Amino acid sequence: MNDSSWGAPPQAGYWGPTDQGQGHAPVPGPGHGYVHAPGHGHAPGAAPAGPAYDAYEAPQTRPMPIVPGVTESGGNQDDDRGIARPSGSPVRDETHPEPMPDASQPAPKPQKKSAGRDLSAAIGVGVGLGAVIVASLFIVKAVFVGVVAVAVVVGLWELTKRLDERRGIRAPLVPLALGGAAMVVAGYVRGAEGAWVAMALTALAVLAWRMTEPPENYLRDVTAGVFAAFYVPFLATFVAMMLTADDGPQRVLTFLLLTVVSDTGAYAVGWRFGRHKLAPRISPGKTREGLLGAVSFAMVAGALCLQFLIDDGAWWQGLVLGLAVAVSATLGDLGESMIKRDLGIKDMGTLLPGHGGIMDRLDSLLPTAPVVWLLLVLFVGSG
Repeated sequence: MNDSSWGAPPQAGYWGPTDQGQGHAPVPGPGHGYVHAPGHGHAPGAAPAGPAYDAYEAPQTRPMPIVPGVTESGGNQDDDRGIARPSGSPVRDETHPEPMPDASQPAPKPQKKSAGRDLSAAIGVGVGLGAVIVASLFIVKAVFVGVVAVAVVVGLWELTKRLDERRGIRAPLVPLALGGAAMVVAGYVRGAEGAWVAMALTALAVLAWRMTEPPENYLRDVTAGVFAAFYVPFLATFVAMMLTADDGPQRVLTFLLLTVVSDTGAYAVGWRFGRHKLAPRISPGKTREGLLGAVSFAMVAGALCLQFLIDDGAWWQGLVLGLAVAVSATLGDLGESMIKRDLGIKDMGTLLPGHGGIMDRLDSLLPTAPVVWLLLVLFVGSG
């Protein structure tokens, strides 16, 4: 028994204050037997009865017997001492105490911060994609335009599939895919004018294609289709328009480098020093410290790129360009996070191990493309 005499419950063999003067009361005798003593007398070996008796002064030479189911009829007792309440059992409910930690065992090491993704897979996929893009960019421009068109079609497929799965929104994929690929080619061949014309024709094709189905939810579906046409292929068209300049490959490379460096700076600084949330309701993982890291990294990279890669570029123009890229890339990332949070998904797809889907890589690139195209035109001309 784990009870000490402090606060032990009244039991058979104990002569407490409520039993005084009640005649003969049993007290523990030798050999665990019981002897009867007068109300005010003392049995051999028993503690004296009466108010002067304190339980903690009694010698405990053997366990006291416990009689379950005995109900005490006294008044309110001191709960801290484990005494029975009027309506409960007088036997204290004993639970096994938690084991004390073993001092001989070393304390567990704190867990390291986790990046949340398979970094080795993410780095491998990123290097592979970068090699394909750079090779096509500097060898044959038309091949790079084809790579952009394929990325647009896959991105549209991911976006429309998630909309259908999660919200039942059926944006027509066929006119979007055909119009999106045509939009990229038109932007490369005819510039901004060709891109706008292709965008308008794609929107009309979406409206007409959806007419082949029942009219229920027509407005919802075509609105999603027009949004998808603008969000993915139209914004990607500005990458193709960058490529038309004499130093087009260098401009596209600058655009890609600044966006990647911005994302890398945000990730590295935010993972190591991030404490204050940037937009907790949209993307809980992003921090203000990470945004500062994105701005710092992108501005340094922009100054280097404008100074050494772009014809007639200046380092201070690179600082402005880097700042704009960091802001637009962050807004693009937050924008897609809003879409994914609304749909209740983490990634748009699973095509790229460690990254998610194509749209999970295009989220910061798409809104950054028109920003870089415009600033480069303002700084060094359309070339």
